[in-house]
Amino acid sequence: MYNTKEIRIEEYDYPLPDERIAKFPLPKRDESKLLVYRQGAIEESQFKHVGEYLPQDALLVYNNTRVIQARLLFQKPTGARIEVFCLEPHLPRDYAQIFQQTKGCSWICLVGNLKKWKEGMLEKTVEVQGTPVVLRAERKESHGDSHRIDFTWDDERFTFADLLDAAGVLPIPPYLHRETEKSDLTTYQTVYSKIKGSVAAPTAGLHFTPEVLADIDRRGIRREEVTLHVGAGTFKPVKSETIEGHEMHTEYISVKRSTIANIQQKLGHIIAVGTTSVRTLESLYYMGVILADNKDASSDELVVKQWYPYDAGHNQLSAHDALQNILDYLDRHGLEALVSATQIIIAPGYDFHIVRGMITNFHQPKSTLLLLISAFVKGDWRSIYDYALANGFRFLSYGDSSLLM
Repeated sequence: MYNTKEIRIEEYDYPLPDERIAKFPLPKRDESKLLVYRQGAIEESQFKHVGEYLPQDALLVYNNTRVIQARLLFQKPTGARIEVFCLEPHLPRDYAQIFQQTKGCSWICLVGNLKKWKEGMLEKTVEVQGTPVVLRAERKESHGDSHRIDFTWDDERFTFADLLDAAGVLPIPPYLHRETEKSDLTTYQTVYSKIKGSVAAPTAGLHFTPEVLADIDRRGIRREEVTLHVGAGTFKPVKSETIEGHEMHTEYISVKRSTIANIQQKLGHIIAVGTTSVRTLESLYYMGVILADNKDASSDELVVKQWYPYDAGHNQLSAHDALQNILDYLDRHGLEALVSATQIIIAPGYDFHIVRGMITNFHQPKSTLLLLISAFVKGDWRSIYDYALANGFRFLSYGDSSLLM
């Protein structure tokens, strides 16, 4: 039997020269290159033709999260610059609610230049819609690298969303080795992004244009949305020798009841746009498994823990029955959407229950995202990446993409 926990991350390394990392996207999103992988065979196209490669009966599932301007820069009277990076809501915990707060809110944050912020309040004057507003930040308790930061401001006409839009900086990936530019505010969002909450884009979706979506619709291929707010942990390198020592980040997910019902009807034909959609869909299966044992589990009890899929006995349920458990749960509680979180790690040895195809970019060496790709293509990731490196494909967030079937 395959022991996923003993996978050595060094076996998932490959040479990635800096010049192959796309620092900016192409002027037209859908003119990026597309690698199509079907049962070991590889061909090359452009993303604008992706609809031609999708099966007629496919259901395309994409992540509608929107990247927030999560980096807030403060300057102390001493001149020291402190960066506060909003990771996830603390109070209120709900994303929609926290952005609508008009007095104050708390976030779990990363803090840059922490040694210069021993105590006291940080403050800065922010111009919101032509009005100066004083924003204050106070550090409360700390847990490892993360800190609870309480934010308050002096004008109740404005929400926290207004303040972030006015003062926040969009967090582009650290491996781009450049500052955020104005163009990133547009190019680092998918054209269908709508639900604020991510600190990184679901980058497979960056290739879609209204024209590509219209072409997919014309072909009669159905589309559904899920929400997974991408955390900074997506860039967290695996530092342990084996992946057992790597702790996955927890990410918030929300899926409408109607979407779950449509996924259930189209099982066997589900194509996920991006690894975040893959993680969401596969987590749904395990939430259904949890409900088989505890039919009235709380949303906290539904969180899929990192190693839960690999524990004996958790893969016996059919995907249809697992999704039915969720539908029944939502109906019993009068809910229109399933809201929970996932910490799932998908690596070689994982059995896919819902996803049959995926659109995804080319990921960093020795990353959990590369482990996910390897799991999906049954270990054949090297042939895909060797082809991409040999044929001028651009890598990482602003790079080219692949369709894996």
